Amino acid sequence: MQLHPEQLRALAAIADEGSFEAAAARLGVTPSAVSQRMRALETEVGRVVVRRSRPVQLTDAGRLLVRHARQLALLDAELAAAIGPSGARPRVTVVVNADSLATWALDAFTPLDGVSVELLREDQAHSLEPLRDGTAMAAITSEATPVAGCTSEPLGVMRYRPLATPAFAERWFADGRGLADAPIVVFDRKDDLQDLHLRRRRVDPALPPRSYVPSSHDFLRAVELGMGWGMLPDEQSAEALAAGRLVRIDGDRHLDVALHWQQWRLRSAPLDAVAAAVRAASSVLRDSPVAG
Repeated sequence: MQLHPEQLRALAAIADEGSFEAAAARLGVTPSAVSQRMRALETEVGRVVVRRSRPVQLTDAGRLLVRHARQLALLDAELAAAIGPSGARPRVTVVVNADSLATWALDAFTPLDGVSVELLREDQAHSLEPLRDGTAMAAITSEATPVAGCTSEPLGVMRYRPLATPAFAERWFADGRGLADAPIVVFDRKDDLQDLHLRRRRVDPALPPRSYVPSSHDFLRAVELGMGWGMLPDEQSAEALAAGRLVRIDGDRHLDVALHWQQWRLRSAPLDAVAAAVRAASSVLRDSPVAG
């Protein structure tokens, strides 16, 4: 099987842009040229790689080819940087959960020299799909089992506690109504931490009213404003607890989320540099989960 770079670049552009027309505009060619490259690629591999829907959808074979295309692009950029000052910098795309990004992970990407990063925000429990389809090269995830073609290693543990303002706790928990009635703040519809805490306390998650606040900073602010109680990581809530703006509403109960670093099984200096920086930054995390 002989794969041509221009065909792989066209497929990656289609995956990024969502249509043949947008991919053509990005590549500076006609949509017809992109279609021809896809037909030639599909003939070469003997499989359909793109379903012509709106937006287009990659097949399993297409996702594998996109990952291969991005690996080649990373190696090409690394080679160009090594040969001479061309102005090109290798770019590493990483999936990061919002709480890690807001507390410790961003520190990993500031000391990098000669490497650009693209950060994709995704819930820690839903961060592997971009690895599978080749959109991302690495991910900070709660999933320990490596995606095919990737390695996985533990980073540490983020501890979440149910917190609220003193006034909220006095209103909703002093008279015995508690978790079944008290409003909750949830990050988004993928966020299961509050519901997991409720289930552990044998409370139906469908009972309490909820508000959705899809930003780590604003999530903390919403809890501090008394919109509801929420599961907040120690790394984010320590100052508010120390200042008395927030209090624990359920004793010392907590949820520990173990985080892992998954990355392509590819020897690449830029990717290895990012991985080393993430390992160093993760030293602020707890070593292992403890039931609570």
